[in-house]
Amino acid sequence: MLHWPDEAPVRRVSKRRPAVFRRSRERAIEMFTALITFLVAERLSELVLSEKNRRWALGHGGIETGRVQYPVIVILHVLFFVSLVLEHRYLMKGWNILWPFWLGILIISQLLRAWSTLTLGRFWNTRIIVIPGARPVLNGPYKFIRHPNYVAVAIEILVIPVLCGAYLTAAVFSFLNAIALYWRIREEERALDLLDGGALHRLPRFIPGGRGREARSAGRG
Repeated sequence: MLHWPDEAPVRRVSKRRPAVFRRSRERAIEMFTALITFLVAERLSELVLSEKNRRWALGHGGIETGRVQYPVIVILHVLFFVSLVLEHRYLMKGWNILWPFWLGILIISQLLRAWSTLTLGRFWNTRIIVIPGARPVLNGPYKFIRHPNYVAVAIEILVIPVLCGAYLTAAVFSFLNAIALYWRIREEERALDLLDGGALHRLPRFIPGGRGREARSAGRG
């Protein structure tokens, strides 16, 4: 006579796989948090340095231009981080599979940014301020291109979201940043025409080895 068990055998489900996924997710969140914390701290320290340099420049007869566009650019960068965090929270499925490569590109852009800042010294600023009679900087990265700092910014706006898998933020803000930089650079080069920097206008704007243009009178950007 056959006897049927009262309950069907319970299949044991391994908890190892979900645990691995949880650890991977937690690690990704920790990496993202560390990256955003570093970048925000960097931006805040730049604002402090910029304000210190602004006061010094104005105290030496500096002339500030582009006051209308400056808050627009600040808002753009704030919205960039907001978009990055929101996409990470609601849309991202994980970091880019080639994230070590993109991280390497980001580190290079950070080095270029630091090199540009150190080269300009007190003349570096997030605002457009020129001191009449000052000589334009022709060493460091400015020996090769006119706007190395903006190259670093453009790379960061693209690479940071791609690194984290936030592709929508990368596309939207790369486009918006291109418009903002076009506006900014035109204003900056117009202001720097006050300086005796005609040789710098013969340098390419962004890519070493490219062709520049002759200046009307002076400037660098």
